[in-house]
Amino acid sequence: MTDIDPDQTYRVSAAFFAELAGHGVGHVVISPGSRSTPLTITAHRTEGMISHVLLDERVAGFFALGLARATGAPVALVCTSGTAAANYLPAVIEAHHSRVPLIVCTADRPPELRDRGAAQTIDQVGLYGSHVRWFADLPVASDADAAFGRRIAARAASTATGRHPGPVHLNWPLREPLTPRTWTASREQPAAIVAIDRPVDPGPGPDLAGHVAASNGIIVVGPGDLAASGEDIGRLAAQLGWPVLAEATSSLRTGSHVVDRPFLQHWDLLLGHAGWGGEHVPAVVIRFGGPPTSKALRLWLERHRPEVVVVDRAARFEDPSDLVTRMVITEIGPAVEALLAGRGAAGEWERRWVEADRRLADLVDRVLDDGPLLEAGIVRALDRALPAGSAMVVSNSMPVRDVDGYLPVTSRPLRVMANRGAAGIDGVTSTALGVAASGITTALLTGDVALTHDLGGLHAGLRAGLDLTVVVPDNGGGGIFEFLPVAHHTDVDFEQLFITPSDVDWEGLAALRGLRFREVTTASELADVVAGALGRSGIDLIRVRVDRAANVAQHRALAALVDELVP
Repeated sequence: MTDIDPDQTYRVSAAFFAELAGHGVGHVVISPGSRSTPLTITAHRTEGMISHVLLDERVAGFFALGLARATGAPVALVCTSGTAAANYLPAVIEAHHSRVPLIVCTADRPPELRDRGAAQTIDQVGLYGSHVRWFADLPVASDADAAFGRRIAARAASTATGRHPGPVHLNWPLREPLTPRTWTASREQPAAIVAIDRPVDPGPGPDLAGHVAASNGIIVVGPGDLAASGEDIGRLAAQLGWPVLAEATSSLRTGSHVVDRPFLQHWDLLLGHAGWGGEHVPAVVIRFGGPPTSKALRLWLERHRPEVVVVDRAARFEDPSDLVTRMVITEIGPAVEALLAGRGAAGEWERRWVEADRRLADLVDRVLDDGPLLEAGIVRALDRALPAGSAMVVSNSMPVRDVDGYLPVTSRPLRVMANRGAAGIDGVTSTALGVAASGITTALLTGDVALTHDLGGLHAGLRAGLDLTVVVPDNGGGGIFEFLPVAHHTDVDFEQLFITPSDVDWEGLAALRGLRFREVTTASELADVVAGALGRSGIDLIRVRVDRAANVAQHRALAALVDELVP
């Protein structure tokens, strides 16, 4: 194992407690032990945090409970590993049922010492079961950074004091050495790099006006069916003059709310271009919905790190890149009204984004119209065939990325759905059948591997007499891997290990099971066949053969179009 830097452990732990103090945690109850040394020292050295040292963990737990009851603020607890942590359980249970906020920090052995007979080591993962509001088995502290420590603290404080207050449990794996090397034991100043807004309901909305003082902001809308909030977000974009980067699976790319509002279509291509993205950096990002799928957007935000405000009524703290600077726990409507109170003057910033998107759309149309029918063109053809109010269910892997990149912005309402929670390719057909069972006209865009994974769904749909139109770009399995570095690694048997052709005779399967099968080769043919299928009962399976190499080449050609927009 490489040399462990104990000072990094101390930097992470010190940042954690400083952030807790910044969120109103004024007391820490410590039970002495060896493994918890970094937590103990840094907590004690945090400005604004009073330390209480109690040997018996059971006593310490109930002492913290009483302190939290009396002050109305969360109290932190720190103990070493093993049965020490188990002795907190009675107090944690009482805090759970009494809704008393506690932040329980249990030190633990690192993963390589677990389940190997190491002294003072028990299974502490989920030790308190359902009696905590949130549990996290943290990464080894020496492998993390200070920003991670602060964000974990912000989430812990917010969760412990939320609408359903109670205890949270953070399990801290710590590697030796446990004493600092050069870290100076100066008292850590409290801070709050992640501001938490939890407006009282009913009551005034959040104070967000200051976030729109900058003229160069953007609105990001991640996955989640947010169609009901389209008009609110559209009004916000129009008044602020901020472009909207709406993921297709937000269902905000289409509908009446986009008319005369700066909803963009090809922002993924724009942000993937280093020159264009580097010249158009926002000061503020307002995000609604979950973390976006787009890798280009994620890397762009990570590179420039603007202020990021997330509005989320469920307080899910979905922030895989550690970008969020303020979490607003409220409904979209009140947040929009608070933002609208700030300012409003569309100008050059909006014009540059909208004009670039329009010019890029013309260039993309030219490439797709003149080239073969591949995955980007399939998205456009399917979109053209779907009537207003219908649903497009999209598989993960390449389909969801192609829909995100090439689904047009249009006033025709269309619901776009994908399983972006865990982002797997299993059960996609069955999900689409469930949507169809609701009575919505439904088309499924799915990869050949995902379709193979859920052949049982086709069988179930036929037995249930459901109506579904399935479009499958058949690229011979695992086409997404062609875009990854492993495809060009000379020491890897790429075809054998990553390309997974289904080897299913789709036409034969359709004939055997009573599906209607068609194979198409052009965009106009695909649109016509889909339109006809949507008007009939039963399940239609429409295949488009896709050459993987040609598909990769077309995607790269589309990305290169942004060169024409950059002087």
